[in-house]
Amino acid sequence: MEIRWLEDFVALARTRHFSRAAEERNVTQPTFSRRIKLLEEEMGTTLVNRQTLPLSLTPAGEEFLSLCEQVTQRVQDARERLSRLAEAQANRLRLAAPQSLLSHFLPEWLATHHEDPPLEPYLRATGWLIDDYFQALDRGECDLVLCYWPRDGLLSEAERLECDYRRVGEERLIPLSVPDPDGRPRFSLGSGPRESLPLIAFHPRGLMHAAIQDHLTSLGEAPAFRVLNESIQSHNIRELIGLGYGMGWLPQRLAAPALARGELVPAGDARWQVPLEIRLYRHTQGPSPALDKLWQALPSPAPVA
Repeated sequence: MEIRWLEDFVALARTRHFSRAAEERNVTQPTFSRRIKLLEEEMGTTLVNRQTLPLSLTPAGEEFLSLCEQVTQRVQDARERLSRLAEAQANRLRLAAPQSLLSHFLPEWLATHHEDPPLEPYLRATGWLIDDYFQALDRGECDLVLCYWPRDGLLSEAERLECDYRRVGEERLIPLSVPDPDGRPRFSLGSGPRESLPLIAFHPRGLMHAAIQDHLTSLGEAPAFRVLNESIQSHNIRELIGLGYGMGWLPQRLAAPALARGELVPAGDARWQVPLEIRLYRHTQGPSPALDKLWQALPSPAPVA
């Protein structure tokens, strides 16, 4: 039995006229009459007394009307709830970002930059490499990508023409080490370019690794490293540095608490720090109204001095 048949019957019971009920239901009278007849056949009884004018319901029809009104009202309520849910979901934007940005940048940024539409962190993306994020945008798997980006533009070839971005913050990668008993870094970048240092490194195909390598190349005095471990996750690198296995670079926001407590110290002066932008990317094809609303509220990218 189709729900529209029940709605047809309620309309007929209210209007007591086949033509007016058919008009209300936006169908021809023959089609409407046929559907009422099919409903009666489905129920196995006559529901409408067609000999009266206006028409009337049989006792079985009166009983069935009460049930139809209950069912159709519940269906209408369910439709409205699902519609509200679909609208809310349409306004919710899926944001893919590394774990360090989700933990140490996104909450503060959300609190100070906008309220609507709501952003839903896409937690499957916390361990992705940068190409994975752009591919997810291409597939429509996420609506936004929040990521680190080199300020010097040396990696501009990785940009996608079909993507647009806004710069929403800045960050620095700080070289870090555990301190020795005198409070100096156990592993120091200032000891000369030929010294071999144990390194807890970022994944070699990741943007962070490339940004660090480009920065060291620009300095022209990078030491030799013994890579002990490679990871996509800044938190994993933070843990191994804190255990004293070697030095490594971390986002300043992530390292700040350990620096304040003296658990970690800079492994080199400011020239070893790698400046980064924090960018928000979107795909330019087919943005949703919710995404357009957010995008218009963000400042356009401007050159960084």
